[in-house]
Amino acid sequence: MIKTTKKKITPKRNKLLKCPTGIKGLDEITEGGLPKNRITLVSGNGGSGKTLLGIDFLIKGATDYNEPGILMSFEETEDELFKNVASLNMDLAGLVSRKKIVLDHVILDRKEIQEQDFNLEGIFVRLEEAIDSIGAKRVVLDSLESIFAGVTDTGVLRLEMKRLFRWLKEKQVTAIVTGEQGPNGSFTRHGLEEYISDCIILLDNRVRDQIATRRVRIIKYRGSKHGTSEYPFVIDDEGLSVIPITSAGLEQPGTSKRVSTGIPSLDKLFTGKGYTKGSTILASGTAGSGKTSFAGAFAVESCKRGERCLFFSYEESAGQLTQNMKSIGINFAPWIKKGQLKIVALRPSFLGLEMHLLNVYKLIESFKPKAVVIDPISSLVGEGDEREVSSMITRMIDLFKSRSITTFFTSLVSGTFQSNPSGEIGVSSLIDTWITVRMVEDKEGKKRTREVFIVKSRGTDHSSDVHKFILSGNGIILMPNDGKAKLSANKKKGLDKNIPENEKNK
Repeated sequence: MIKTTKKKITPKRNKLLKCPTGIKGLDEITEGGLPKNRITLVSGNGGSGKTLLGIDFLIKGATDYNEPGILMSFEETEDELFKNVASLNMDLAGLVSRKKIVLDHVILDRKEIQEQDFNLEGIFVRLEEAIDSIGAKRVVLDSLESIFAGVTDTGVLRLEMKRLFRWLKEKQVTAIVTGEQGPNGSFTRHGLEEYISDCIILLDNRVRDQIATRRVRIIKYRGSKHGTSEYPFVIDDEGLSVIPITSAGLEQPGTSKRVSTGIPSLDKLFTGKGYTKGSTILASGTAGSGKTSFAGAFAVESCKRGERCLFFSYEESAGQLTQNMKSIGINFAPWIKKGQLKIVALRPSFLGLEMHLLNVYKLIESFKPKAVVIDPISSLVGEGDEREVSSMITRMIDLFKSRSITTFFTSLVSGTFQSNPSGEIGVSSLIDTWITVRMVEDKEGKKRTREVFIVKSRGTDHSSDVHKFILSGNGIILMPNDGKAKLSANKKKGLDKNIPENEKNK
């Protein structure tokens, strides 16, 4: 007798279809977008960006995915919506005129509504007509509170709300409905929407220490993995942009190529080869010790190699920085004129951490530099709590490393730098090469000299000795411990005329 074994049949898994929003970062934290042909509830307090997210969803759908959309507004008229997004470079009016998006403003007069006879048939008719007219694939209803504002009968409310959600699913459209947060921590005023929605996105606009920050969180997402943390997002001239912490990873490419520091005598401390290409460099030190000068030399040397350099100056204007660097033989002007050097002078407090990070992302995309200078990174301290600053810097460093951008940071430390030589940010563990510069007084307190030494340089041989250096008209010149020998060599080359007399005597 032949035994037969039944073949085990593994049931096929129906993968949840998703509708990409096209909104930067949001598709990343939702693992691909919103649930396709289902309902997403966008909840938040006043001014958090609910309506704008819905409009951005429709515009990206029409322009990037060829999916026409409907916006049914119960609060704002068509003209008001046009004006609201005019400053955001969103061509909503153009898409409406080309019949890619339909705007329908519905006025609900509670005086004419009898609660016992309340139903949404009229809204269904208008929605169906609008959907069929352009073959809409996306629908936004703004907002649920306006639809059911006059309904106090809980039974009628629950029945009609379920009908609305079921009707939208039957029409095979990906829908966003907006709602206001309710009391006692609920995500809606009525409390039912959050249970029958397939996905809930919570937006928040909070103010702490007089700084406004926006956050987005995915509360639930049926049938899909998603990011569960709070993520900062910003609203700028291109709409919404979410900055997910998950984008900070450890997948940066490695390389053994080296690039010059821009200071020949400093290159020798790295066995004559300089920094590792695509690495991060930190020059920390007290005020006036020469940190920016080292950064400026690196920037100009990058331009000489034919690379573009992006220089973020947090404390000096572009003109002042250019003038100061020229006094020590570092000339920015020709490279700025050629378009290889771009100086971005701004205060981080003007934008806030999230907006500033987004601005960095955009400049990297548009300018495409191979070298970046951040001067000083310590200016970011005070623009948020320690965790937020650390998160922002981590994402910034990962962005640079993922693009193989050689990055030079400076950090201002207090006079007692020996106790905390990396500054108050604690980024030394993320840095590949760490240089410390300092001002040292003699025992009598009459003379001050500048010194530099390499704290660490991953994967490269380097000197660990302390070297004096001077800032002259020919740039930065490092001297060994026997400074006289170095000065003698400079004299033969005719360079000592640019060295101040007080430096010659040290």
